[in-house]
Amino acid sequence: MTAVPGGRVTLTDRRTRGSWAVEVQPYLLGTVPVTREWYARVTGERPGTGEQSGDEGALPVDGVAWGDAVRFCNALSVREGLAPAYRVHADEVEWDASRDGYRLPTEAEWEHACRAGTSGPRYGPLGEIAWYRANSGERPRPVGGMRPNPWGLYDMLGNVWEWCWDLYDAEVYGTYRVLRGGGWFDEHWSCRASVRRRSHPTFRVDDVGFRLARSHPAAWGGAGA
Repeated sequence: MTAVPGGRVTLTDRRTRGSWAVEVQPYLLGTVPVTREWYARVTGERPGTGEQSGDEGALPVDGVAWGDAVRFCNALSVREGLAPAYRVHADEVEWDASRDGYRLPTEAEWEHACRAGTSGPRYGPLGEIAWYRANSGERPRPVGGMRPNPWGLYDMLGNVWEWCWDLYDAEVYGTYRVLRGGGWFDEHWSCRASVRRRSHPTFRVDDVGFRLARSHPAAWGGAGA
């Protein structure tokens, strides 16, 4: 996990042409997306597609629904002796922000971390920071193989789209959740810090994964990370 400083980020929506500013508190974010090996070690399951090879375990996990990601967060929290951040009741999920367990980043946290203090659409030349359609060979690639952003986070753009906690637009799309970052099959215009995508929380797609977040230790009265 990488410590991310707090700050202010402005989100935009291309469909509505709206924008809104969000204050973000310090938090912890996965340095890379969750890998297939890590997911299998915690859950005993091996979702995902692609070639079976020596580096298969280092590929970002894909083919996971939003609900799968939530359950992984809770399972890993229990495994490490942390208080699970989510209460799951059938199809409803409640986030208890007072708990110290793993969780999905909010959309604002994700974009704030992706930008890492930069102001452009990307934090570097796309071919150096992201696996996307032009250079991926149309398949996922091992995490951490491209240049990180200024805060040391890898694969924030490209490789796999990443689930966020937030609803996309409840009034229009109901329970659809936000995806960010672009993936290995996307053209360059989808791999930008501001791009938003949506999907139903039960859908499993071969270019969608996730990365972990945790609230900053100060929120728990100084507990260790």
